[in-house]
Amino acid sequence: MNSTDSITLTSIDSITLEVADPEAAARFYADAFGLEGQVHTRATDAPTTGFRGFTMSLVVTQPANVRALFESAVAAGATALKPIEKSLWGVGGVVQAPDGAIWNLATSTKKDTGPAARAFDSIVLLLGADDVPASKRFYVDRGLAVAKSFGSYVDFATPASPIGLGLYKRRALAKSAGVAPEGTGSHRIQVNGDAGSFADPDGFVWGTSPAATA
Repeated sequence: MNSTDSITLTSIDSITLEVADPEAAARFYADAFGLEGQVHTRATDAPTTGFRGFTMSLVVTQPANVRALFESAVAAGATALKPIEKSLWGVGGVVQAPDGAIWNLATSTKKDTGPAARAFDSIVLLLGADDVPASKRFYVDRGLAVAKSFGSYVDFATPASPIGLGLYKRRALAKSAGVAPEGTGSHRIQVNGDAGSFADPDGFVWGTSPAATA
């Protein structure tokens, strides 16, 4: 990987998911979530088994939107990993896309304030870290500021970024997604930012945004 020690990371432009069938995956994300420029797809046969170590979240304004996106995803071919339910922090559900990526659909609001809409306010990428403090230092050294940090969770401040970034202890992240934490092989994701190409301590690959394919 190229060194990026002198380049500051300030933004995540998009993510690239490595999938068996890029066209089918692109269709799924458009049909299920209305995602286009935020998610790219490319073909790969890189081996991977079990949990890939990351989740994507669509954060919405109200429970009705969680239900709308959840139902849309399942209708488009996703597998429900966790049903929609209330918790202390809000309302959410978890689905797994046909390509294997795990998506959390969530809101911190417990009451609806308008009609249901298949819409979201923000996208957040959570990376599972084996050593959260070490991974936190890695990203801070590349210019990211910490917005929140407690225990096994870190939320970075990325106000100019279309996609937010957080770290979570790998086992805890798997538990929150409703899957076993074991997994080997490729993460099958590239995070596209403004700091060139590198890999973090957990093997997550960063690069530059490709031409849109999804």
